[in-house]
Amino acid sequence: MLRAYNAEADNCVRSLRSGNVVTAKRRLESAMAAIEKLGAIMEMRVSPDFHSLRVQELELTADYQMKVREEKEKAREERELLREQRRVEAELAAEKKRLDKERSHCLNALEALRAKGDMSALEQVQGRLSDIDKAIEANDYRIANIRAGYVYVISNIGSFGPNIVKIGMTRRLEPMDRVRELGSASVPFRYDVHALHFSQDAVALESGLHKMFASRRVNFVNERREFFFVSPAEVRDALLREAGGLLEYTEMPEALEYLQSLSRWPQDQQQRV
Repeated sequence: MLRAYNAEADNCVRSLRSGNVVTAKRRLESAMAAIEKLGAIMEMRVSPDFHSLRVQELELTADYQMKVREEKEKAREERELLREQRRVEAELAAEKKRLDKERSHCLNALEALRAKGDMSALEQVQGRLSDIDKAIEANDYRIANIRAGYVYVISNIGSFGPNIVKIGMTRRLEPMDRVRELGSASVPFRYDVHALHFSQDAVALESGLHKMFASRRVNFVNERREFFFVSPAEVRDALLREAGGLLEYTEMPEALEYLQSLSRWPQDQQQRV
């Protein structure tokens, strides 16, 4: 009977997944109860202290598996962060090269127009040159300041339901590229953008928003998952308090793909929405 109990306990440990520890405990308790029933005549049973230790073994194994999974997830996200960083650096370098080339063309055009005496075209080129100089200055600032970037607030009601938003940040030149990547293959519908806010310290702004809504996280196990049970309006108010001016904000998501697909869903799924 002891061998049978230990074999069942070992099987529970070997087949354990962090999400089914409750099921494993019930399975072991059933084995203990069956052994006690079969051994009742000889007054044989599994010691409660021994059973408690085997249950503790299950719990520790589940905790270990969860930590291993968290470490793998962290390593994966760090690799993704490095890839994102390299993409940003490549984009900024390419933009600098493009702006420098365009500036060189403008300078050559200015010399030619001065020689011709075409003052009207000269003013236009000078205005364009001024815009390019501002763009170069902004691009150089982005290269020098790794904390500058965009904080985005996005939602996906077709995938997660209403009043769940993702609050993240990106240093990409075109932040919508990052949003499109997030809505590529991992979710059934594209994300809707509620706010895109450029900040000179986007890292601190994003971290501040995460702390503000920490008690309303969707995932409390992996805090690198940036989803919160928060309405877009609440994040807007927080952004206004933390960052000041918010030039563009969209309250209601369009969710075009979701709404167009909803009418063609099975009837039982439509009723659940």
